[in-house]
Amino acid sequence: MAVIFQPDPDNPQPRVVSRRCPVCEWEGIVVVGSSNEEDCPQCHAPTAIVTPVEDPPAASTKNPHAAALGRLGGVRGGKARAEALSAKRRKEIARNAALARWRKR
Repeated sequence: MAVIFQPDPDNPQPRVVSRRCPVCEWEGIVVVGSSNEEDCPQCHAPTAIVTPVEDPPAASTKNPHAAALGRLGGVRGGKARAEALSAKRRKEIARNAALARWRKR
């Protein structure tokens, strides 16, 4: 199945539909509002709308279980790490961070 997308500046909220060609039996997903939405890309015959395509779910959908586990580590992470490091190691990390900041200037 092919996906055809040609952005149209006049249509900021395009609608996506599935189209089928009765001549060559091509089927694909097309954005309604593009310049050649009704023509088949293979044989240039008129196409018919088969079904409207549902909007895909938001890309920022997070797994709530993973988010809860991440918060558990994040809440105590810095404090637990600071307690686990020796004073010498903390001083070395701070020195490297300061040198890295000064190198940028």
